[in-house]
Amino acid sequence: MDSSVTPVTMDNDHHHNSSKVSSQKKSYKGGWSAAIFVIFVEMAERFAFYGLAGNLIQYLTNNLGEPVATAAKNVNTWIGVSAIFPLLGAFVADSYLGRFKTILASSFIYFLGMVLLSLSVSVIPMHSRKAVFFTALYVLAIGEGGHKPCVQTFAADQFDENNPKEKAAKSSFFNWWYLGIVTGASVAIVVVIYLQDNVSWTAGFGVLAGSLAVALALFLIGIKRYRSQKPTGSPFTAMAQVFVAAAKKWRVSETHRGRGICYEDERGGSHGHGQTKGYNLVRTKQFRFLDKAMIIDNEDAMSKTKNPWRLCSLNQVEEVKLVLRLIPIWLGCLMFCAVIAQLHTFFTKQGSTMMRSIGPNFQVPPAALQSLVGFTILIAVPVYDRVFVPMARKITGHPSGITMLQRIGIGLFVSMLNMVVAGLIETARVNTARKHGLMDNPKAVVPMSVWWLLPQYVLTAIGDVFTIVGLQELFYDQMPEEMRSIGAAAYISIVGVGSFINTAIISVVQVITSRHGSVWLGDNLNRAHLNYFYWVLAGLSGINLCVYMWITSGFVYKKVENDETREGKELEMEGYLEVKV
Repeated sequence: MDSSVTPVTMDNDHHHNSSKVSSQKKSYKGGWSAAIFVIFVEMAERFAFYGLAGNLIQYLTNNLGEPVATAAKNVNTWIGVSAIFPLLGAFVADSYLGRFKTILASSFIYFLGMVLLSLSVSVIPMHSRKAVFFTALYVLAIGEGGHKPCVQTFAADQFDENNPKEKAAKSSFFNWWYLGIVTGASVAIVVVIYLQDNVSWTAGFGVLAGSLAVALALFLIGIKRYRSQKPTGSPFTAMAQVFVAAAKKWRVSETHRGRGICYEDERGGSHGHGQTKGYNLVRTKQFRFLDKAMIIDNEDAMSKTKNPWRLCSLNQVEEVKLVLRLIPIWLGCLMFCAVIAQLHTFFTKQGSTMMRSIGPNFQVPPAALQSLVGFTILIAVPVYDRVFVPMARKITGHPSGITMLQRIGIGLFVSMLNMVVAGLIETARVNTARKHGLMDNPKAVVPMSVWWLLPQYVLTAIGDVFTIVGLQELFYDQMPEEMRSIGAAAYISIVGVGSFINTAIISVVQVITSRHGSVWLGDNLNRAHLNYFYWVLAGLSGINLCVYMWITSGFVYKKVENDETREGKELEMEGYLEVKV
């Protein structure tokens, strides 16, 4: 009797201990102990990116001898490509490699690109320097493509939303994440750009390469702490299935044989990869041609198995509609990012012509003024959260004070105002140069303080707080859950395409003005009519704002079924699919 009981007791103890060990191992992964490593990686990447981008136009014009307009185009093109590649990186991460492997590979590529960049300004012979320099820039762009769309999502994955403590920690994580990004960028603009301007470009780029090496090592140290998500497959497959199924049934009526029967996944999710699980989306009346994809026709009814290329669920169709609704918003924000592109180009060149002395021995690097954007954001975000939102909430009754689209629209207006103000300040700078006989002496310092540029940097930051943060929230909230990496990449790509648009505007302006004798945006900034160019951007921004307001007037936010919605669904569906005799 005793001998028969003892093994059972020991076995239970062993099972209990094994479960406890397993639980300890499980709890050991994720949380702040894992996320902090990812935050350091992102801080280093932002440190490196802004340490390079912030002063790039100065290197291209002063060291490689490029004309100002050409250098501005090259900076815009590089920033644009760096922001477009994340679309490919997100696809690869979600479909094949997973976020961890994608971050690891892209971080290594980014480090190699920065090492090559350091070599290009030091040991590479002068006749090959330009080619190697641009090669290194686009190696960095490839690394950026894998890093940007994955790293924030991977860090957020370290917090389990089913665990109340971790869910609360996840909320504060985003605050620290944003603080880390701004800190990394601001320190780079102040410290690295000072090294580039006052010590050497080799020293400046060497510091950036060293920071990436340290970050990569830290990321590997935390490898046993990470929670990793396996790739779920291409989210574009499920989207393609909806379009194909709708096309196959384009002749089928929703009142087919008087039934109007639609397929719905009763598990609260959609079939196929990349689809939302755990809730049902409410059926909407936009893009009704896609609704044919969920109609059960005779062929579907007779088939023993569901063909995903002929029949899709309501959730699957509505998720495609979510993506389609975001496309006009994406287009409506491109002009905003075209304006932001001035931060790394013409704003910096303006500052380089003005008085930058602080005391008898210190000169502020012109690109260092970009740190004002970061510092303004650090002040503006708490003010927005603690002051603006409560005030707006009392007026509108909206939990967030204003909607996401309203927040973005305010930023678009601030962007337009920014270009008006920048044009006025540039007019004052040119008038000062004319007054002192410096119009044809582009290298002379105009006796006007560089701090006159402060308003345009502050307005840039305020526009970011409204539009950029609003876009982040919109593309996270309105995308299907398992397409949020793609959503992040889509939001980032706005910056890239906006940079390309700015390049195109510069080219068009130069072509048009060259036909009338006085070419805008020439190397002599005193005669470059930069103020007129800013006002052209202000005019285009005003037109864009009107188009945006028209687009958003018909926008439908994502609607999720609750219990009350569920109860009345059958009646609503009958009315929606009313049979017309």
